[in-house]
Amino acid sequence: MGEPKSLPESFYLRRTAEVARALLGCRLTRRFPDGTSRCVVLVETEAYLGVEDRAAHTWNGRRTPRVAPMWGPGGHAYVYFVYGMHHCLNVVTRREGVPEAVLLRAGVSEELFPHSPSKKIPGLLLASGPAKLCAYLQVTAALSGVSLSGPELLISRGPRARFDVLVGPRVGVQYAAEAAAWPLRFAVAGCPAVTRRGLLVRS
Repeated sequence: MGEPKSLPESFYLRRTAEVARALLGCRLTRRFPDGTSRCVVLVETEAYLGVEDRAAHTWNGRRTPRVAPMWGPGGHAYVYFVYGMHHCLNVVTRREGVPEAVLLRAGVSEELFPHSPSKKIPGLLLASGPAKLCAYLQVTAALSGVSLSGPELLISRGPRARFDVLVGPRVGVQYAAEAAAWPLRFAVAGCPAVTRRGLLVRS
């Protein structure tokens, strides 16, 4: 396989929920300074809708150094540290000044995409959940703000495979009042790496 081609900027400038759904099946590559790389195919995402979304880090116009990448143009990474132990990787969307993003919740190796009949396959759950995904790809807050066109992080078209999409509420945002129930989590149906599958329904 040749060098993957990054997604165009226009991919990220659409409505955030649309981007979150379209990211399913895309390939995320992490390149390391020594020239090696790791790659996953994305199977679960969540959309966060900025200043009108109580679950978003930029709700009500919040601006801090940590969330600065969310206020920038789409197509960049926003990485944050949570619970004093985990990193989470987000894809910034929309145009500059519209602080929205998509949380990347899970990925699998290309050989296991779009789904597998068994959780016992080695490596299937290495990137199941946002913290595990970042740990597997060695993504830290040092990468917050980098372009998703490379070189450190690159999102490209994934394998051509048909799959159904599941939709449901986001995870862990009960504090967000009515926004907690918004159907902004998207996942590949039938994939054991998807988290909290019982809350999702076919779209």
